[in-house]
Amino acid sequence: MLNFSKLTAMAQGRCYRLGHSRLTELFYICPVKMKYETPNNQSEVLPNLLDLKTFDEIALSEFEGFLKAEIVLTEKLSRRTKFDTAYILKIHKLALDHLYSFAGKYRDVNLSKGGFPFAAAKFLPQTMENFNKELLSALPNKYKNVDDLIVDIARVHGELLFIHPFREGNGRTARILANLMCRKQGYHSLKFDKVGKDEFEMYVSAVQNSAVKTTI
Repeated sequence: MLNFSKLTAMAQGRCYRLGHSRLTELFYICPVKMKYETPNNQSEVLPNLLDLKTFDEIALSEFEGFLKAEIVLTEKLSRRTKFDTAYILKIHKLALDHLYSFAGKYRDVNLSKGGFPFAAAKFLPQTMENFNKELLSALPNKYKNVDDLIVDIARVHGELLFIHPFREGNGRTARILANLMCRKQGYHSLKFDKVGKDEFEMYVSAVQNSAVKTTI
């Protein structure tokens, strides 16, 4: 069984040696920290249930939450696990319920990043329902070969990041889902820690390109 306390302690120890700003490079890689743009220019230090004031404190709390969520969901993973919108909301809630009142809920503000606009907030319930019907519901319980699994992981990952349904934690939620899709089929999790700056730019470009193809 995975030991959350031990893993967290190990991760924290490494973070303190490297500096808290490196937290996002542990397990949930994001080599380039890009600020969200919102209509009201909301601060990146979001109001939170623990009354944390600094980015470092929030980053550590978020990291612990996502780590715990992935461990809990991995332990409960079975052949009958169904990856749908309810499951995606569950990932987000498990990870951030201790920190944000919006955990497990679709965002109510419009977001963009690097000049790229994500799906409009007022249409998110319908957008996610379409995502569920057109893609998630078609995922097979068992894949005949790894190539088909890779294609579906890429499609789900790209579409979820294009939609960006949450106020915070979209990339990490999507990466946990990708890992769980792998583990359900008996494979190891993906090597997100191998993604460097150059690869990350290609990763972002691929997501944006998939979004363009979807909307054509």
